[in-house]
Amino acid sequence: MVKPIGDRELALINLYAYWELELEPRRFYSKWDVTYEQMALICSRSPNTVRRWFQLGRYYTPASACDKRHLALMDFLLEHFEEISPQLLEQLCSRYRGSGRLR
Repeated sequence: MVKPIGDRELALINLYAYWELELEPRRFYSKWDVTYEQMALICSRSPNTVRRWFQLGRYYTPASACDKRHLALMDFLLEHFEEISPQLLEQLCSRYRGSGRLR
């Protein structure tokens, strides 16, 4: 069944679409005790790509806006993990496991 999109849903879509939520990789890395491999998992990138975000000189590659959004969302989830109800967390995670593919 297709769910209708009303004014409330459109407002949420617009809020999300124009939300300038970004976190630089260096800031995320300095805030949380994570590895490059964990950051790669968060952003669906290879560990080598993440390493290039921290390189200097010609090997440096900037993180994309999408990567920064993933890091910002993970930062938010880590900061507010205790406030997320088990039911909401289960709803969020129950459809996806491991590879990120739909169960």
